[in-house]
Amino acid sequence: MKTNILTLIIIATASLNSWSQSVEMEINTTESSINWLAKKVTGQHEGNINLISGNLEMTENKISGGSFKVDMTSIIVTDLSGEYKGKLEGHLKSKDFFGIEKFPIASLAIKKAIMKTKNHHEVTAELTIKGITNPVTFDMHLENNEAIAKLSIDRTKYDIRYRSNSFFDNLGDIAINNKFDLDIKLKF
Repeated sequence: MKTNILTLIIIATASLNSWSQSVEMEINTTESSINWLAKKVTGQHEGNINLISGNLEMTENKISGGSFKVDMTSIIVTDLSGEYKGKLEGHLKSKDFFGIEKFPIASLAIKKAIMKTKNHHEVTAELTIKGITNPVTFDMHLENNEAIAKLSIDRTKYDIRYRSNSFFDNLGDIAINNKFDLDIKLKF
């Protein structure tokens, strides 16, 4: 009798563990993309940046974790060409913005996700840029081995203050918005 009860407990425990087991989905960095958009008083610029690696952890078809690394040295501008493209890319890589010589990698670590509706999660994560980590919350849609998210990041929280009205007076039409947007598409 004791053997039968012990066997049932072991089977039940194994069944529960397999039912709630996490699955790690590695991203395909070649097919995934991060596009950025930054606005200023007189217009805007856009471009993209490459992922180094990343994964999402899923438990019972819900996001339960994940982490991503971004190659800050890969930042490019797609709305300009020639000399102005090169100048802006160089400036974005400088200490005024992302300081890629000292901080070549940015990262995001998912801490919590709440399923709002089927395939839609509200994600809370920690974003690290220039060695500074802050919490961010955003929506992520998962479907057919693809995840889509849009983030709005306040650059000043990461010590990127160049031409920010929050830190400098009388900038007029040379001011740059504090927030920039990321449009992220991850393929698994």
